Amino acid sequence: MSTRCGIGFDVHRLVEGRRCVVGGVDIPHEKGLLGHSDADVLIHAIADALLGAAGLGDIGTFFPDTDAKWEGMDSREILRFVRKRFADMGLRIVNVDSVVMAQRPKMAPHVPQMKINIAEALGIAPEAVGVKATTTEKLGFTGREEGIAAQAVASVERAP
Repeated sequence: MSTRCGIGFDVHRLVEGRRCVVGGVDIPHEKGLLGHSDADVLIHAIADALLGAAGLGDIGTFFPDTDAKWEGMDSREILRFVRKRFADMGLRIVNVDSVVMAQRPKMAPHVPQMKINIAEALGIAPEAVGVKATTTEKLGFTGREEGIAAQAVASVERAP
């Protein structure tokens, strides 16, 4: 079997007047993430990691922010798209692992639901999804609470 890995990274600015959706969870906060879709920084990083592992490019290839039909989209639709595309290609997701970097809002209380949401969208067991949260010790744009970043890695293999 051929195993491949990919890496993904995403950043979104925190602004007033938007929802704060991370890992498919609507997190109560005075600011939300700015983007064309729901701006789910974690799901975007995971999708890019998976697409990279399959050699398919990035989410902008399939969901360009210049296309009005994706405006406000639930980013879990991107993971469902990846799931179907992988099935068509004979690929199986082995696991994904990720980290969300945010000073606030606190992510840790929401991590269990994020794992469930991601696993459901991808059609894999929650145990195959890693989600960690960290602050940046008040350093950089995340430490100043200007935005949230996420990084992910994914491992995929040809289905038997």
